[in-house]
Amino acid sequence: MQVMAELSLYPLADSFIPTIKSFLERINCYDELTVTTCSTSTQVTGEYQRVMEILGAEMQRTHEEVGQAVFVAKFLNFDAMQSRSDD
Repeated sequence: MQVMAELSLYPLADSFIPTIKSFLERINCYDELTVTTCSTSTQVTGEYQRVMEILGAEMQRTHEEVGQAVFVAKFLNFDAMQSRSDD
């Protein structure tokens, strides 16, 4: 099953840009993910379980390194959308 997650990161720190850049650099290192970054959010696409594992680990790392940070996320299941359009 495929999923697309759209994420926005809001570090609650004075120096927020390095935190955002670090997170984006880390998730771009995973070959199994397709990552598209826009001005206010990043879309991460891949196999459902793997996307969730990676995002969980990298979000936790961000929280551990920065302290407080807000992640806003939306998730879209591609396989469910495909099966509906086949009807």
